[in-house]
Amino acid sequence: MEIQQLRNKLERKKGEEAQLLKDYSNTENKLSQNKSQLRKHEKARELIKQIAIQVQSQLTYNINEITSTAMESILDDPYKVELEFVERRNKTECDIWFKRGENKINPYFGGGGAIDVAAFALRVAFWSMQNPRTNNVLILDEPFKHLKGEETNRKMLEMISQVSKKLGLQIIMVSDERVSREATIEATDKLFEVSMKNGVSQIEVIK
Repeated sequence: MEIQQLRNKLERKKGEEAQLLKDYSNTENKLSQNKSQLRKHEKARELIKQIAIQVQSQLTYNINEITSTAMESILDDPYKVELEFVERRNKTECDIWFKRGENKINPYFGGGGAIDVAAFALRVAFWSMQNPRTNNVLILDEPFKHLKGEETNRKMLEMISQVSKKLGLQIIMVSDERVSREATIEATDKLFEVSMKNGVSQIEVIK
């Protein structure tokens, strides 16, 4: 009886051993598959990283170039616009700085006029980089309301005219009269004057 029990126990152990060997083999196969997937993921991550670096570089160049050129064409002591990509909370974020010489500041402390010019240039830059692009029309409501001085505002109108012609971009802008009527007529393709009379808007075609 004891011999039979030992034989039965031995058979169970053999069965357990066979199952363990099978489990071990399956685990090895899964481990090999996981290593292969890991290598693929690492390659894909490296590829994405390289593409991201290229995109960031192109984005930085385009935005820096357009915004800094806009600033230089309007302001007497312009800032340069600088992008800085940083990792936060496992995500890549973009900080925008105003730079003059070696000094770098938050744009909010750069003055309203500089912010207005940079904001306009950023809109144009982002529109120009879209693929496919949206309709080639920008509608702006007093985008340069903090820009001071007649000469500065005249330069602003010239800059808008050049951007419109160069990019084939129609710009519809609402603004108060900050420069001479002659300068405004010269810089625009169409000009309408809106006034109020007895609570009713009156529109006159100037050009």
